[in-house]
Amino acid sequence: MTSDYVRIFDTTLRDGEQSPGCTMHLHEKLEVAKQLARMGVDIIEAGFPAASPGDWEAVNQIAKSVGTADGPVICGLARAVKSDIEACATAIAPAAKKRIHTFLSSSDIHIEYQLRSTREEVLTKTREMVRLASSLCDDVEFSPMDATRSDIEFMYQMLAIAIEEGATTLNIPDTVGYSTPEEYAALLRGIIENVPGAADVIISTHCHDDLGLAVANSLAGVRAGARQIECTINGIGERAGNASLEEVVMALETRKQFYGLSTNIDTTQLTPSSRLLSACTNTQVPPNKAIVGANAFAHESGIHQDGVLKHRMTYEIMSAESVGQDGNALVLGKHSGRHAFRHRVQELGYSFDEATINHLFARFKDVADRKKYVDDRDVEALISDEAGRPSPVYELEHVQFASGVNAIPTATVRMRGPNGEVKIESAQGTGPVDAVYSAINKVVLTPVTLLEFAVNAITEGIDAVGEVSVKVVEGKHKHVRGVLTDKATDAKVWRGNGVNVDIIVAAAEAYVSALNKLLKARQERLKQETTARMEVASAAPGVDLFGGSTLGRYE
Repeated sequence: MTSDYVRIFDTTLRDGEQSPGCTMHLHEKLEVAKQLARMGVDIIEAGFPAASPGDWEAVNQIAKSVGTADGPVICGLARAVKSDIEACATAIAPAAKKRIHTFLSSSDIHIEYQLRSTREEVLTKTREMVRLASSLCDDVEFSPMDATRSDIEFMYQMLAIAIEEGATTLNIPDTVGYSTPEEYAALLRGIIENVPGAADVIISTHCHDDLGLAVANSLAGVRAGARQIECTINGIGERAGNASLEEVVMALETRKQFYGLSTNIDTTQLTPSSRLLSACTNTQVPPNKAIVGANAFAHESGIHQDGVLKHRMTYEIMSAESVGQDGNALVLGKHSGRHAFRHRVQELGYSFDEATINHLFARFKDVADRKKYVDDRDVEALISDEAGRPSPVYELEHVQFASGVNAIPTATVRMRGPNGEVKIESAQGTGPVDAVYSAINKVVLTPVTLLEFAVNAITEGIDAVGEVSVKVVEGKHKHVRGVLTDKATDAKVWRGNGVNVDIIVAAAEAYVSALNKLLKARQERLKQETTARMEVASAAPGVDLFGGSTLGRYE
């Protein structure tokens, strides 16, 4: 099925979230999903519903809130397993447009060592599970996992069966990032030419970046006839990540005469999307990252500066504005009002309700009182910090500290707890941050281990806004440079970040943010366990809606 339109299938919330340290909570997933819809992606792969009750709930909530008639297709992933496919169907049910994406390994190494099966059994399961998915949903995508290391004739058989049983999209994953652009393009051309019915369905790319070729392979795939690209914001994902959405989109847009293809993406939303995801996952985008990096439109070389001053296209093949970056630096100050602030937030590509705007404005005023000028980066840092915050269990109302040469660092904090009670605690430490964290620990009374502490200056100058990022795990653990060395190597990592002109206050905010996420997750887990026990008690004996198995990860 060829045309000049390429569908953008975003898997940030599924494959992207599988990136170590990038797990998101429900409210963060909803924010990212809304931004993806605002940007104009065609399909959102919202998660892996059968993986856990929490994943099912996230996919279901996204289907309800984002899956409108004029919105994107909401897709869920499912192994070629009956319980997975049924759980997926129920999770995506509220969406106006929905898709089941099911997969099964096609390479001999996977069939023998992972599935412990045979080719014949794999073909039978392909037929049965795609038929089941098609009976539950009109839009079905099928993926032969590890396609680029598979026997080509056997994979042709799998894909032909999938089409016979109702698959409308065939996704060809380079699961381990092994292929090269020439090989990948040849593979897709062979499928289109040799698989019965392949010319009548959508062929999709799904490329990993283990050799740094994910974007190149994806673009080679569309040149060979693929009309869907599976990708993620900032290229996050398993191991080295996935094809970067912003890079494939801008390649098609900037080189439109070469590719002759188009997408539905509002490219001005690329940078806001990147920054929102960075805040939600607490992972920094490298400055030299293509399209959305801080240096993507920066010039230091005198020759480049001279050329750009004379005509920007001498060294820029696209404008900063076209991808949502803004060259305007000084826009707001302490005399700016709420209306001006709201207008600038909207110009930056964000949309918030009045309560959130008011809260952001109060934080902006606090920064503006300490700085002569507040530029876009300061505002975006506040927005990103706000987007990454769950509704708090504990609120930091006051922090003060004393430190100096030959002085004992001491800190006092005042915090409001879950029932509205206010607690005040003081502590000493090896430095002001250690003292603040010790005082916070006395209030929260939840043992944690600080794995990582990072400071980043958002803007320049002595009054720069600073951002602090932390990572913590529940309980006391031994670690070396942030890597756990005791038996709890699979302990859940919680991230938090804080933004403030005062770096010690930012450090306190980051720590409280991480603790709130940990405590919120604990509350959600207890709630789910209670609900599950109630369901089990009322269900027929032996019924397990989620299969009760430990799920592997896909692609």
